[in-house]
Amino acid sequence: MIKRAAAATQAKPTGVRPLGSVLKALTVLDTLGRAEREMRLVEVAEAVGGSRATTYQKLVTLIAAGWVEQTASSGYRLSLHAANVGQAALEQASLGERATTIMEELVFEVHETASLALLHGVNAQLVKRVEAEVVVRAQVRVGTLLSLDQSSSGRVLTAFATEELRESLLRRDAQLASVAVLKEVQRRGYAISTGRDTPGVQSVAGPVFDAQRRCVYALSVVAPVLRFEATRYVRPLLRATERLTQLMSGQRARLQRHRTR
Repeated sequence: MIKRAAAATQAKPTGVRPLGSVLKALTVLDTLGRAEREMRLVEVAEAVGGSRATTYQKLVTLIAAGWVEQTASSGYRLSLHAANVGQAALEQASLGERATTIMEELVFEVHETASLALLHGVNAQLVKRVEAEVVVRAQVRVGTLLSLDQSSSGRVLTAFATEELRESLLRRDAQLASVAVLKEVQRRGYAISTGRDTPGVQSVAGPVFDAQRRCVYALSVVAPVLRFEATRYVRPLLRATERLTQLMSGQRARLQRHRTR
């Protein structure tokens, strides 16, 4: 993709040449983005056709910029910063509108508010919200941070995260639900909040995966405790998470076809 993008740029008489060093670093980033698992240094170097020393320097630069992280097993993979930027790209590609439609249909079916969250630092952060006719809680809005151990979204995002990511969160003093709770979330396929994050309100959340089966979002149904019925929400919620997963996988496939043109 990078080489083709560079060629297209050079074909236009802009009078400004692209920076070769940046293009090479982006090639490393693109290589990690296509991988279905973390990659070793030697694998990245071989994939980009560079030496280990220069490839390592690019990886260190990308780590410093927040785009790449090194795992406990000395592998390299994209960081969650890439997911955040990817969210902005999806919005600009109008995927956000299609996701909103799915969330609106969920709200119409359960008559409660729906929220979409992703991992942000040591918290879950709301990035999209579709309100029911009655606003659940005015101070809970897009941008709100939720705990990983008490919120349904936080529990989903950590239960379906890789072991390396959970270990990384613990090293940053993140508060996670117990191992038993996370295993139960994995078994059931959804999580229920404790209600301690937002008193008077409870939620149930399910995972949304990308094309590589990485849990990148948690979709939740939120309702006041007095009328919260998790069993009534679960089936519509999981149908919606599956549709969002298919949407993300389809978008990835379209982007890959566009790259090869």
